[in-house]
Amino acid sequence: MTSTAAELLEVLWGRASTAPASASQLRVLLILEHHEGINLRTLADSLASTPPSTSRLCDRLQATGFVDRVVSPNDRREVRLRLSERGRAFLDDLRERRQRELQAVLDVMPAAKRAALLEGLEAFCDAAAGQIQDDLGSEAQSA
Repeated sequence: MTSTAAELLEVLWGRASTAPASASQLRVLLILEHHEGINLRTLADSLASTPPSTSRLCDRLQATGFVDRVVSPNDRREVRLRLSERGRAFLDDLRERRQRELQAVLDVMPAAKRAALLEGLEAFCDAAAGQIQDDLGSEAQSA
């Protein structure tokens, strides 16, 4: 059932997307939104990718104006990655479109089922955010 729900969610989100960003680029934007100023190696680790591949991905995002690269104040050789204002606006717009698609589905669900779904999703978000935070924390320590 969870696979079916995830696939249907992906279809709904796909309908909402007029995104100029690929799925991997979107992952980068979401990671940067929550972990502002991480370095390239930590980002590569969280993507399960190599630093050169991640760097090329960030090059494309920087060219579209979604990502800024900033030299670390502690080490001039290290580059920190930040979501630009344009990147933030892109994510806000994408979320609005996705919300409209989801709301159309939620509107036809019975109220009790919507409440149960909300409660479950809140618990899921807490657990997933904690796990991702733990993963990024351990990757930053090993870098």
